[in-house]
Amino acid sequence: MPRELMLLRHGKSDWSEQVEDFARPLKDRGKRGAQRMGVWLLQQELLPDLVISSPAERAITTAQKAVKAMGLNARSIARDRRIYAARVDDLMRVLADVPAGPQRVMLVGHNPGLEELTEYLVGQHIPLPSDGKLLPTATLAVIELPDEWDGLKSGDGQLIGITRASSLPKQFPFPDHKGKELRDRPAYYYRQSSVIPYRINEGQLEILVVRSSKMKHWVVPKGVSDPATSLQASAAKEAFEEAGVKGEVGEEALGSYRYEKWGAECTVQVYPMAVTEIIPEAEWEENHRGREWLTPKQAMKRVKQEELKPMIQALAEQLGS
Repeated sequence: MPRELMLLRHGKSDWSEQVEDFARPLKDRGKRGAQRMGVWLLQQELLPDLVISSPAERAITTAQKAVKAMGLNARSIARDRRIYAARVDDLMRVLADVPAGPQRVMLVGHNPGLEELTEYLVGQHIPLPSDGKLLPTATLAVIELPDEWDGLKSGDGQLIGITRASSLPKQFPFPDHKGKELRDRPAYYYRQSSVIPYRINEGQLEILVVRSSKMKHWVVPKGVSDPATSLQASAAKEAFEEAGVKGEVGEEALGSYRYEKWGAECTVQVYPMAVTEIIPEAEWEENHRGREWLTPKQAMKRVKQEELKPMIQALAEQLGS
């Protein structure tokens, strides 16, 4: 059975940051390009069985953004250092190591390696578009190959097509990839989750609050829910990153609220989380935020989001405080 290889060049990188090449991040434009490509692949029913990415920041972020937009789990992405600064021989070795099972594989990497691999597998020079670029940033080449990943030779592939993210719609369908409404971000951005972290300290209920990312007010952990994980699991991830705590997230939400962002309305489900571990300040990556344990009354006064206040009160009543 023929196989398909998809070669995705990373999105537009940000040269304004003074970092080494391996650590160079994506521009916002690069992130959106990766997401548009992911949604397009979902719409075309071209989901990969396996995604292998260069671990360079701009490539792995491209892979993650595209995979999440497809509704897949970004944690399944394989990272292979051989793809970074690779030439054809390096990339052929990566393909030779692909297990027999996957029928459609996507490599996320860099030029000139991906362009060279495309022409090698097709076995001929591919005419360039008017701008002289075969695979500009956030561009996908799809190549049909024989039924074995190992032993591929020049000319074994047939080019199915090359698609540029820049040619795809700038906005994203909502509420899913078949939706008619268009929004500024992928549909899953508007489905968010949050936790109210709590502990019992010397017999008293305490609520953990943290400063917002811009340090302007006090909040509880909240974020976009990964499409391939539960709301509770996504909220627990936000608690670890934003507040430096781990714990048990309740099955039942305390409530929900809505707010405006990215040109539309986001819905946030809020869950209680019993904190079981506090990450030391030195190991908490976002320790610049600051965090405080407060009584429920203090927390209700401190948090900015009005809708959270009755939820904190309800949690206190549930726990008999």
